[in-house]
Amino acid sequence: MTAKRFHLGWFMNFTPDEWNGPIAAGGLPFDGGFYIDMARAMERACFDYIMIEDTLMVPDAYGHTPEAYLKHVIMAPKHDPAPLAALLGASTTRLGVVATLSTMAYPPFMLARLCTTLDHICKGRFGWNIVTSGEDLAAKNFGMDALPPRHLRYDMADEYVALCKALWHSWAPDTVIRDHETGTYADYRKVAPINFEGRFFKCRGPLNVAPGPQIEPTFVQAGGSPRGRKFAAETADSIIAPSSGIAGNKAYRDDVRAKAIEAGRNPDDVKVLFLAAPIIGATEKEAWERFNAIAEAPGYFEKVLAMISSITDIDFSQFALDEELPKLTTNGEQGSLDAFAQWGSGKTLRQLCLDQVSRGLDGLVGTPKQVAKRMAEIAEAVGGDGFLITRPNTTLISRQYINDICEGLVPELQRLGVVRTEYTKSSLRETLREF
Repeated sequence: MTAKRFHLGWFMNFTPDEWNGPIAAGGLPFDGGFYIDMARAMERACFDYIMIEDTLMVPDAYGHTPEAYLKHVIMAPKHDPAPLAALLGASTTRLGVVATLSTMAYPPFMLARLCTTLDHICKGRFGWNIVTSGEDLAAKNFGMDALPPRHLRYDMADEYVALCKALWHSWAPDTVIRDHETGTYADYRKVAPINFEGRFFKCRGPLNVAPGPQIEPTFVQAGGSPRGRKFAAETADSIIAPSSGIAGNKAYRDDVRAKAIEAGRNPDDVKVLFLAAPIIGATEKEAWERFNAIAEAPGYFEKVLAMISSITDIDFSQFALDEELPKLTTNGEQGSLDAFAQWGSGKTLRQLCLDQVSRGLDGLVGTPKQVAKRMAEIAEAVGGDGFLITRPNTTLISRQYINDICEGLVPELQRLGVVRTEYTKSSLRETLREF
């Protein structure tokens, strides 16, 4: 029986690398060189894409101070993903490159133009991770008093994406003719204003760049709340999903696929990748020693709670570690909150934090062979579609961890026949839909 294949992506932040470890480089210079090496390692391992996450503020949600964030390099400093995406796209040939760009931060025309430019540079391998931003501090950096309510943000995002799509199609695919006899570069009759006028946005168009190889960039999204899942199911080619155990992951994927069908889409065109942080060792004992070194490191709980505070806009310093959380709601990332809190599990806050070392999935600590077998079992139980690898929680990215995954874990997954061993498609969207 042939094993069912699944997809691999990598979730990363444009922040310093491991700067204070025993074999650390001291914190990368922000010239992108470290991430070029990283992307090339992903490409050798045949990852579908590398996704550059982003936020637009220095947080202070935890304890109402930025101290923990700047001390531990949590969410800040974080550099702009778009120039790095261009650099990575120009430095690779097959790997997809996804950048996080907020609908709050960019006028639609500018974002559509930027995405097309990046898709050209990436030769059809660029993806847009669509976010509405979930932090009031970010809103204040753009002249707002606070974020709109979540449902309104998604209503705005629906219209925003519709406007961008109209701009991307304001040039017919065959507009650029380069006719030497008549000296005509582009046929003006195939470029037209869109005259878009909606509830939130208005734009004349047309876009002033030639169509990119994919026309529309590949769409990535991380809808967690019911409204967010609806948006993702209607729009995304790939969905970033926090892990909450096999049962939770399966329920999430089943729900998204049902919503995709309701929207008239083929659910197989929506690839749900669950966050995972495998911890690899040459032996199982060594892997658990690495796990314990993370969980027992000074400041571990502060780092985890500062992170979840930032993305949910809830100050977790107010809760006792050895008690269950009260039921919480937020105008921030409700889906991330729900996945972290595991409502009804009876777990204390301390236990929830420890679950986050490997990002909410058990069995991902061991030798490459052990972890590969477990990932295949999880994917089979969930139904697909794959994993979005990220560093273990509270750690900073290191060349050692990249090597553990790309040179240790992935070859074992390839031997099991569950991930690709070569690229066969040219665009990111085609790569995601290959199987």
